[in-house]
Amino acid sequence: MIRTLKPVGILMGRLPYGADLLASLNQICAEKKITLGRIEAIGAVQEARLQYYDQGKKQYQNLRVKRPLEIVSLVGNVSLKEDHPMVHAHICLADDEGNAFGGHLAPGTIVFACEFTLQLFEGPAFERGHDTQTGLPLWKPED
Repeated sequence: MIRTLKPVGILMGRLPYGADLLASLNQICAEKKITLGRIEAIGAVQEARLQYYDQGKKQYQNLRVKRPLEIVSLVGNVSLKEDHPMVHAHICLADDEGNAFGGHLAPGTIVFACEFTLQLFEGPAFERGHDTQTGLPLWKPED
């Protein structure tokens, strides 16, 4: 499934100190009725919750890093899951020695400082549904 999309705007902002990074991004999308977009962010977190998808077991493995980290990169997209906007993002974080941690952004990643850019697109949203081959909630193929 491939679509050509037309950019219609860019939303930029800062998330509040102490906020849940993923919940805050999802809340912004819900409040602004954003259902189709691309997101990126930089900043720092007080602690992080990441996930890695075990392809053999078809389940997420959790990783919690309970110390300050720099957001080296956050990139993702916005689509619909069960009729609600959903941010799907991957994040790379670094500690004070340059060690990197990365994976799927999970609830429980707490903002120290975060600036985000959300590029908005025109058109029907991609919708997520269970993919039997991978076990993941992937974009549904178009009819």
